Amino acid sequence: MKNILVILILIGQFSVVGQSGLMKSELSLSDYAQLKTNFKEALKKQQYDSAEVIAQQIIDATDESPKSFYYGMGLYHLSKAQLKRFKHIESLENMLAARSIFITLDSLEQILYCDRFIGSIYEYEGDYETLFLYDQHGLEVSLKLGDTTRIASWYNHIGNSNMHIGNYDEALKSERLCLKYALQTNNLKEASYGYSTIGEIHYLQGRYDSATYYMDKSLAIKDQLGLPIAWLKSKIGKVYIKTKNYNKAIEACNEGFEESKGKGSQGELFCTECLTEAYGKNGNYARAYELQKYYTHLKEERDGVKRYKDMTRAAYTDLYNKKAEADSLRHLQAQLVKDQELAHENKLKNYLYLILGIVLLFLMLMINRFRVIRKQRNQIATQKDKAERLQKESDEQRLIVEQKNKEITDSILYAKRIQTAILPSAKLVKEYLKESFILYKPKDVVAGDFYWMEHKDGKVLYAAADCTGHGVPGAMVSVICNNGLNRSVREYGLTDPGKILDKTREIVIQEFNKSEEDVKDGMDIALCSLDGMKLQYAGAHNALWIIRNGELIETKANKQPIGVFDYPEPYTTHSFDLEPGDAIYIFSDGYVDQFGGEKGKKFKAAAFRSLLLSIQDKSLEDQKTIIDEAFENWKGDIEQIDDVCVIGVRV
Repeated sequence: MKNILVILILIGQFSVVGQSGLMKSELSLSDYAQLKTNFKEALKKQQYDSAEVIAQQIIDATDESPKSFYYGMGLYHLSKAQLKRFKHIESLENMLAARSIFITLDSLEQILYCDRFIGSIYEYEGDYETLFLYDQHGLEVSLKLGDTTRIASWYNHIGNSNMHIGNYDEALKSERLCLKYALQTNNLKEASYGYSTIGEIHYLQGRYDSATYYMDKSLAIKDQLGLPIAWLKSKIGKVYIKTKNYNKAIEACNEGFEESKGKGSQGELFCTECLTEAYGKNGNYARAYELQKYYTHLKEERDGVKRYKDMTRAAYTDLYNKKAEADSLRHLQAQLVKDQELAHENKLKNYLYLILGIVLLFLMLMINRFRVIRKQRNQIATQKDKAERLQKESDEQRLIVEQKNKEITDSILYAKRIQTAILPSAKLVKEYLKESFILYKPKDVVAGDFYWMEHKDGKVLYAAADCTGHGVPGAMVSVICNNGLNRSVREYGLTDPGKILDKTREIVIQEFNKSEEDVKDGMDIALCSLDGMKLQYAGAHNALWIIRNGELIETKANKQPIGVFDYPEPYTTHSFDLEPGDAIYIFSDGYVDQFGGEKGKKFKAAAFRSLLLSIQDKSLEDQKTIIDEAFENWKGDIEQIDDVCVIGVRV
């Protein structure tokens, strides 16, 4: 036995020595570091020919080691230099080859660099669908690494890709995730990119107030960090042009123009274009003509740089398309599997004799163990039969549960149709409350919150109500309470808010008293009656806010619900003489009670008050958008705890 082991060890050493003798010398770390420094210096001086030569030196120095890390880095550097010389196809081929090597070596950091570089080539070609695939893969790798800084960056890239494709909703989701990770890590630079892209999406959708809001947030960060602002200033100028504020457009774009003048950047080009349009709209045709000539010069200069690409496009279009098709993640993954299988086969060949020796040594032991193995197989077969029976029973139970879930879901969806039918239509709301919004966000499919409207004797009656509970139980209570409000007005002819609430409480209690159970459910509500510039209000727990000239006036409600109460009193009707521009807000407690933020605390009424005061210069529709986005950003990943209903009206 001792002699056999010695022979096997010698065979293993011979195999290793043989392999070592076949290996070529590898580039040293110090030599590579020097060549990399020389390469960066050549790029900085725009000596792109020299940069290509240096990259080729890195490749040549690795001899015949095409799967080595330095060979991949040589291809990576060569690709960057070729792109500077507008050799797009050669650059793409070498970067794809480098990426394949880094996948084989499981070098995730370098894969990320390759993904971003390849994506930039597709972005230059306007192929945002393929760019989106690389952005998605980059995000997956960053999530695997747990690199929150890069996660924010990739969400920003994905948002940009979706924006160019036209998927604005998906783009906004990605940019909000970019902001989430950027702000968690205090990565203000990436946060500025997220804010600016959200602003550009709002601009493309025609929501100019929201666009200005987010672009200003981005600009504040860029000013703080000393980042270039020319491109962002041109976008802000475009928003001002759309809102016909030409002087502000000129002021914004002049700042960006002065920063970028003479640098040949996109910011300079866009600011010049924006200034030309703004001066023309403002009537300064001489300045507009002067800037138009400068813009034409910049455009011709930029087009001249692209001339080589344009002249050769026809020659490489077919090759580019083939590369785009072959360059899919599935193809690369299949290639990786193929390489791994080849490496595995080579390893098997190298250790064939060693394996045969081990097999001989353990042959007798395997024979002795045969009976034990056969017994174990019988036990496994028995366990398998038992497992199959259990699986069959589990499948039967799963089918029963799925059927029950479907029946429950269908019932809930039908309940939603019923509840939706009792809510006033958007057309009816806009007919009687022209300047208004209703933010209605049920926690579940159906809700305990509801909004209500009636028109009687020239008065517009409207309310925001919050019934006990949410989901199906809350929805059932809401139907009873809604019916009580309708009967108070239609059957009893009431228009005074306090008297309507008194009668509604009486009707609701009568309905609940029909049950043999002790039902104590009810409703909190804020009810308004609007007649021209006259406002009347009564409330059960839910207050009324009026904002006038930058000041918030609060009127508190009676501290008793619509329902059973130990010491009930008549509800108080409050009357107001409104002034033009007054904004009226009523709401349930779902918004201010929502948990969120960095510490998972409630939003609270004070924060809601500050938010409303800060957006009084916005239209009611923009207010709704801002209030909704503030709620979602505050909530984050935390579950919504209650239904939300907010109504805003301006007179």
